[in-house]
Amino acid sequence: MQLRAASAALLSAGALVLGPALAAPAQASTIEPAGDGSCLTAGTSARGHSGRAADTRPISAAEQSRIARETSARLAARGLSRSAAATVGGTVPVYVHVMAGANGEGNVTASQISRQITVLNTDFAGGESTAAANTGFTFTLAGTDRFFNNTWHQDRQSTTYRAQTRKGGANALNIWIVDFADLGIATFPWDYASNPSIDGIRVDFASLPGGSATNFNRGKTATHEAGHWFGLYHTFQGGCTRVNDEVSDTAAQSSPTSGCPIGRDSCSLPGLDPIRNYMDYSFDTCYRMFTAGQSARMSQMFAAYRG
Repeated sequence: MQLRAASAALLSAGALVLGPALAAPAQASTIEPAGDGSCLTAGTSARGHSGRAADTRPISAAEQSRIARETSARLAARGLSRSAAATVGGTVPVYVHVMAGANGEGNVTASQISRQITVLNTDFAGGESTAAANTGFTFTLAGTDRFFNNTWHQDRQSTTYRAQTRKGGANALNIWIVDFADLGIATFPWDYASNPSIDGIRVDFASLPGGSATNFNRGKTATHEAGHWFGLYHTFQGGCTRVNDEVSDTAAQSSPTSGCPIGRDSCSLPGLDPIRNYMDYSFDTCYRMFTAGQSARMSQMFAAYRG
């Protein structure tokens, strides 16, 4: 992949140096004060710089059914029905880990990070469309740290670097900002208990607001991957089936979208493809919404696995 221009942003004055346990094997690292505030269908329509097959681990139809049963059981154990859990919301602390290159490539600015948090808050509040749902979740920047390590910057040894840098509990969204051909990758909430140290999302640094990823530089990659982190599937999960993504108000879709093809209908079941939904693979400018059904599912999954 061609090198993109490195950010010239300086680290915050007075930032603290991380201790050796976190810093190794990074060449240098600092921590900034907290802010206030899959085996899915591959192909040319995949959302990414060079196309990608999946941005989550594979979920088969059988496992999808098992997860649905497990979720209901976990909610029942907490004395919650699915309908009661559908209104769960709250504030999510966000820890941002900037994995820059040794030469500073990918060292995104504090302003870009702040704008990314704003994008998350706008999107999850339904602020882009009158048809969009307000999910009841808000995001606050709990901290930012920076590492200058070519291996981590290029998303190699990701299990190691995530385990060494992840912060917070199950309810904390960790975002690792790296350089890779794919735009983003996420973990699911039902995997937290078995592997908490890698829980979170990874996004390409060029996808942040003002970045250089053509058609994907408005911060919507983080919105999409956070949707997975909350427990949403792609709108095309499982292809053209009535189960699909388990959300009744997103029309069944047989394949991912590329661009913003108004009127696209890839499935014989009722409804046009939900190309404006954050969980498709559309361009950032096409995205507008989460649905009420997706909002309910995110709340249920949060109550079951992250509450």
